Amino acid sequence: QVQLVESGGGLVQAGGSLRLSCAASGFTFSNYDMAWYRQAPGKEREFVARVDWGTGSTSYADSAKGRFTISRDNAKNTVYLQMNSLKPEDTATYYCKAVRGTGYWGQGTQVTVSS
Repeated sequence: QVQLVESGGGLVQAGGSLRLSCAASGFTFSNYDMAWYRQAPGKEREFVARVDWGTGSTSYADSAKGRFTISRDNAKNTVYLQMNSLKPEDTATYYCKAVRGTGYWGQGTQVTVSS
């Protein structure tokens, strides 16, 4: 079955960095773009970044552009989100998504940025 397992979240001070990982399995990766979303308490889930699994083309939310980088390692079937210059407003649960139709979701990893 399809599995997306996020890891790498934690507590970090403002200005610090984290690298999130999403290990994917159970489907043909060439048919899926991969993306990161996040959801803060009381807010809707929002798009953060996306990478075309086949071409490597990327796109970012305005809030992430210039600070976050999405990438993937095909040999490891893993998608990453490098987050630099973190701000308290980045605090959220971060979710990995395999994008096709409504897509598949991971369980999420918590990122907390203290001021």
